[in-house]
Amino acid sequence: MTERKPAGLSFESWIDGQIREAEQRGEFADLPGAGKPLPDANKPLDENWWIKQKLASEGLVALPHPTLALRKEIEDALAEAAGAASERRVRQLLEPVNEKIAAYLRMPPPGPPLGRRMIDIDEVVASWRQEHGADDDPPQSTTTPSGGGRPSRNRWRLRFRRRHHD
Repeated sequence: MTERKPAGLSFESWIDGQIREAEQRGEFADLPGAGKPLPDANKPLDENWWIKQKLASEGLVALPHPTLALRKEIEDALAEAAGAASERRVRQLLEPVNEKIAAYLRMPPPGPPLGRRMIDIDEVVASWRQEHGADDDPPQSTTTPSGGGRPSRNRWRLRFRRRHHD
């Protein structure tokens, strides 16, 4: 342990003296990284840098909370759907995400709430059509595969939920 700062000496000159004496004793010789630039010196400041560095040194990976991961997946899927090449691709991107949202809503994990409802795929498709100048064909998911004009089971469930839960 170092001695106490003598009265009448400024902290700056006392610290400079401590450093000079340590250099003379050779305590700074052969330090790892001597003469090399500081790692990550040009990176922006991250308030959790030390946590990330510790996890990396231990070989651990910080996984986001499942709710936060699902929120991110929803955002990514919606962004990708907006730039999709076809209406079919929009549906292919969003249907699996909706299944995950439904599973989450049935049994949410502890932690922050999702704060999102199921994605209205027909609404996203309508927006996609508007953005891409596509024809106003009837949405694919509202009829049965036979094309009989009857709403599909999922559509009936959605109507039931809206009537009885709003």
